[in-house]
Order: sequence, then structure tokens, then C-alpha cells
Amino acid sequence: MTAAWSGDVLGPVLRGIEAVVFDTDGVITDSAKVHAAAWKTAFDTYLAEHPPEDVAQRRPFDPGDDYLRYVDGKSRLDGAAAFLASRGLDPTEPIVRAVAADKERLFTERLREHGVDAFSGTVRLVRALRAAGVPVAAASASRHARELLTGADVLDLFEVLVDGGEAVRLGLEGKPRPDLFLEAARRLGVPPARAAVVEDALAGVEAGSRGGFGLVVGVDRAVGPDTRDRLLRHGAHIVVHDLEELLDEEGRR
Repeated sequence: MTAAWSGDVLGPVLRGIEAVVFDTDGVITDSAKVHAAAWKTAFDTYLAEHPPEDVAQRRPFDPGDDYLRYVDGKSRLDGAAAFLASRGLDPTEPIVRAVAADKERLFTERLREHGVDAFSGTVRLVRALRAAGVPVAAASASRHARELLTGADVLDLFEVLVDGGEAVRLGLEGKPRPDLFLEAARRLGVPPARAAVVEDALAGVEAGSRGGFGLVVGVDRAVGPDTRDRLLRHGAHIVVHDLEELLDEEGRR
């Protein structure tokens, strides 16, 4: 990313915050929809080949509600297991790994074919934070986080990246456990109580709340009519549609 900081100023809610940890998919990069589409194909294929006994449970995967409820923000294995169990299926390890591997193949194919962009409002906020001397980190359960940030040309904006590969190496638990965010805050050298987490997933805002972060920001990309309320119920202190809302009003003009 080569554009210079435009002079944006942080809004009041971020004043006093000493570090910010950003989730990747759906917060920094417009990649959540690619994940959701890959999950839909993988799950729908499995449901068609192994239909649940209950006819009502055979409905296709909903890339809006089901994605947000069961897989968003989680590791592939945890997400696959959660959704399959929700449909009354036995999420044995071989089945979970097979479905997760199918999703991984589909996601990788679509990512390489189309790529993803960073949200402009997020880039503006990150630049304003850096200009104000507030360190920033990216944290994601995905092993693709570095590739996504690099492809969107924003990797160099973040002092720290804790991704799925690091989580495995360090034995970090997945969301809604706060391990990823706590590790990112530790690397930034700021206690969670003086840091913020920015997340679009229910499991992610819950992780921020469990980790004792001073501010948990939920990002509602209009997945559903009640997404804002659900983010608040799971631990978000505030919810925004775009992160430029966290800039000072004057800066947004």
C-alpha cells in the first residue's frame, strides 16, 4: 500500500487505546464472502451425499446465517465440526477433516483466481492509528492470513501478524477462546485492558470479551437484519458498519 496518510484523526472511542488488534477476514480484507462460498459448496456437497435423517436438517448451508453462527472466525476443523453437529450429523475426525480439506481446496482455487481487496475504511483507520503512534496487529485463525494481506498490499501496515500457522505452532486455542488476540497484544507489548479488538465474527467478539480487552468493536457488514444485536450480545461494546466510523467526524469529511 503506497498511498500516504490522508490526515484522518481518531474518534473519541479510540482515544486512550494503546494498541489495536484486527481480525483479517471481513475486517481487513473482503475475503469472508470467499470463505462463505467455499464452505457452502463443501457443506452442500456433503449434505447431498450424506443427508441427515431429519428432512428439515437437509436444507442447504446458508452463507449468511450459518456462516456467522457456526464457522466465521473459527479454525476450519472447529467450523466444520460445529456446522455438521448442528445438522444432527456425527462430526467424527475423518469426516471433519475431509469436509475441511474440500473447503480449503475450493477457497484456495477461488483466491488464486480472483484475489481479494482490503476495505478502504479499514486502511484509513489503520493509517490514522499508526500516525497517532498506536501499534496495530492482525490476528486470524486462517493459515491464509499472510497471503491475503500480501495480496491486498496491506501486510506492511501491521507490526504483528498472528495467523493459523502460528496458532498451531504455539498451541493456541481457537475462538471463542482469546488466545490469538492475547498473543497479538503480548507481541505489541500492551495489556489487553488498554487494547482494542476489531472483529466481525460472533466467536471473535466473544474472544475479545473473554480476553478482557478494553474495547471490543464489532463490524457488521450487513450479513443479516439482526447481526448488530448478535454482535453486542456476544461481547462487542460497539458495532459499526465500516471502520471509518471510528475516525473523527471532521476527518471523515
